[in-house]
Order: sequence, then structure tokens, then C-alpha cells
Amino acid sequence: MNFSVIKLAQVNLIQNASIITKNAPLLASQFHTSTALCRVVSGKYRITKRRDKPLTYEMANPPHYIAHRKTWNSWNTSNLKDGVRRSETALEDEFIRRFMNGTWHGLVCSEIIIKRQFNHIRVAAIIRRAVSPTKMYFLLGYSEELMANWLQCPVTLELQTVDSFKDVVFKYI
Repeated sequence: MNFSVIKLAQVNLIQNASIITKNAPLLASQFHTSTALCRVVSGKYRITKRRDKPLTYEMANPPHYIAHRKTWNSWNTSNLKDGVRRSETALEDEFIRRFMNGTWHGLVCSEIIIKRQFNHIRVAAIIRRAVSPTKMYFLLGYSEELMANWLQCPVTLELQTVDSFKDVVFKYI
């Protein structure tokens, strides 16, 4: 190609660009840039105006404190490299959490912790003492029996009880 042809093409591009910006100044003024915001906001709770939102210890620590101040909510080895049943384990954990929140409706005060050891599943949680002991024992046996039948392995519930939800509140935001 000839140098004059390239120079002529560049001049035409510059003239066309100046015509476009003269005819449509709104397009050029609507483009904004800003600096990158390097902060992590996911998994953190927003501070309310009246600072009346209660948080438990699990909720008060942001996700980057996992393994430092807080622990994982599901203990299993299927997430390791070459682990088997990854998706099934995640689905079963979600089922266990929803089943517990539905069966113990309004009584679960904390996160539900699921620990898997070999063929045994242990579910830990903090429960309010809002129902009679006989009903609590019934719900305990009912939950263990149904989950053991559905998941085809022994399930043990490890429940701690507190008087009210205020007993597990760590701070207000």
C-alpha cells in the first residue's frame, strides 16, 4: 500500500469522528469513568439506621474470617480434589437445612452445622425452648428417623437449647 493512501484514510477517520461528535455531543458527555473500588462487600450485613438488626457470632464475622474466627457450615471431604458425590453432598446439605428449618419452625436460632464422618451425618444447631419437652423429643426422633430413611445413613441431631433468641445475639448493626 502507498503511504499517501494510508494518510488519506487516517484523515478521513479523523474528519468523520469530528463530525459525529459535533452532531451528537450527548453521546460523548454520557461516558463516565471512575477508579476501581477494591473492597469486598458480599457476605457482609449492612448497618441499619437504628442499629437494631441482631447478628449471631457466625453472622457477625465476614466470610474472609472463615478458618480464623469462624468455621465452615458443612464439614465433608467430597469437595477435595477427586472427591466423589460433590453435587449430591451439596444437595443433601441444602435438603437437611431446609428440612430442619421447616420441622423446627421458628425455633432454630443459629446456623445449621452439618458434619459428615464416614457414613454418619451429625447435624448441630441451637434451638429455642419454646415448646414442651415431650414435643421437642418427638421432633428430635421424627427428624432423625426421616432424614436417616431419606439419606440412607445414620443421622444424629446435636441440639443445644437456649431460653430466647436474645441469648445468641452477638451484636446489633
